[in-house]
Amino acid sequence: MRYLCLLISGVLAFPLPPLALAQDAPLRLNLVVVEGDGAINNIRQRTAREPIVQVEDQNHRPVAGAAVVFSLPSSGPGGSFAGGAHSLTVTTNAQGRAIAHGLTPNKVQGQYQIHVNASSNGQTANTTISQTNAIIAGAAGAAGIGISVKLLIIIAAAGAAAAGGALYATGAIGGGNSNANTPAASLVTISPGTGIVGPPR
Repeated sequence: MRYLCLLISGVLAFPLPPLALAQDAPLRLNLVVVEGDGAINNIRQRTAREPIVQVEDQNHRPVAGAAVVFSLPSSGPGGSFAGGAHSLTVTTNAQGRAIAHGLTPNKVQGQYQIHVNASSNGQTANTTISQTNAIIAGAAGAAGIGISVKLLIIIAAAGAAAAGGALYATGAIGGGNSNANTPAASLVTISPGTGIVGPPR
């Protein structure tokens, strides 16, 4: 009994070290869309705006080494990453940013959502990025405008040449038998006529 009392006294005098405190929980994550939201992708040229997100902690400091997953729709308007994959996992850089390289739109027109999920030290965050696939005819329209302008220039040049020929034929320009004292404007009158179609006379 005396030995037990001494043992208890020793434990009270020299208590066991306290249990290690649990590690502080990681700070909450935030996902910020940097680029790509609201982008219109040209499905004619198969080009798209690559989404870029930034992972931050609750104090808005960048989180490096976080895993970010970009997920595309499996059907309908959307696209794919390298190798035809519908998801891409990227690790954030020192600035906390992740870029979804290699996004290619499919041929289906319409709006779609890219789901983004980030995780680091047991904490997660998610967001969505809206994009639209469309046929953009800007290049074709510009080419058409260029052709129209060229056509108008050719027509204008042809009209000017015809008018010059008429002036020369009537003697208003150059030599000829016209009265030199008579102004050219009074010698030539151009007015629309009525075409006659029939057999040669």
